[in-house]
Amino acid sequence: MKKILFTVLLLVFVQFSFSQKSVATQEQIQAFLKTKTLVVLDPSPLSDYNIEIQETIKKHWDITEYEFIAHSEFEKKRVDPKYSFLIMNRVFYTKDKTQAQYNFLHLLLGGDYLLMKDMPELASVPVSYLEVDESSYSYKLGILVRFMQNHVKLTRDNPNLNNNNIIRYYNKNMVGVREKTLYVIQDELAKNVNTLKKIHKIYPYDVKIVTKEDIEDAINRHDENVVLLHKVGPENYNKKARCWNVLIGASDAKLYYFAYHMVSAKKPDGFLAEDFKKLAKKELLDIKKQEKKQEKQNKDSVK
Repeated sequence: MKKILFTVLLLVFVQFSFSQKSVATQEQIQAFLKTKTLVVLDPSPLSDYNIEIQETIKKHWDITEYEFIAHSEFEKKRVDPKYSFLIMNRVFYTKDKTQAQYNFLHLLLGGDYLLMKDMPELASVPVSYLEVDESSYSYKLGILVRFMQNHVKLTRDNPNLNNNNIIRYYNKNMVGVREKTLYVIQDELAKNVNTLKKIHKIYPYDVKIVTKEDIEDAINRHDENVVLLHKVGPENYNKKARCWNVLIGASDAKLYYFAYHMVSAKKPDGFLAEDFKKLAKKELLDIKKQEKKQEKQNKDSVK
């Protein structure tokens, strides 16, 4: 499949971050729910993204009315508060020496804002490195779009959540992964955990090494028993920048785990042994808490 070539309006790069600007105010959320969401298509005639995103939105978008627009219409319509926008854009981090570029999917609120970077952000998620072919993520677009909608609903219903505590809130869900089957693709695993035998030495719960088609099928079926890995890394490109590892429920689009690391010889592009250890450790800590609680209850009952 052909690589997506994104044109960026107003700025060469836009600085957004899932973990820094992912919680809107209650006023912004309520304003968003009254908008029509304009899904911005890619300007490249060689891109397959337009077909993929239109099919995805028709299957998975239900939080607002929506309409597809050409990229050339975005600049004119983005200043209108009756619209919100789902748009893929380029991101880079000024503190990263590599200056690697990433594709992020953004949900933005329209209004009279001078620059695109000033538009309120309802949700954002890393999708891929800029150079990576869209086949690395197109099969997961459905769950990413559903997650973004659920994120808006979650932050609406929990006004105590903010930019400082949202990732900590999501990572509390990681103990729930053990109750599901974790779907992973072998190529997205570090070499020391790329077989079930290696994985089960540190994570003794249900894991299945699957194909992209298996994951897409689980997403479309809303499989309640599956949590899937969304890994964003440089793939075969020789870059040492960020690698995101995100676990999302195939049915509820709940985010169970969110982490990233800088790619290095010790920490390759992929889901790491330490990621599996975090999932297992969290569960062990939970068990210990329950055991201590039970011990206390037993002592109290003896008294």
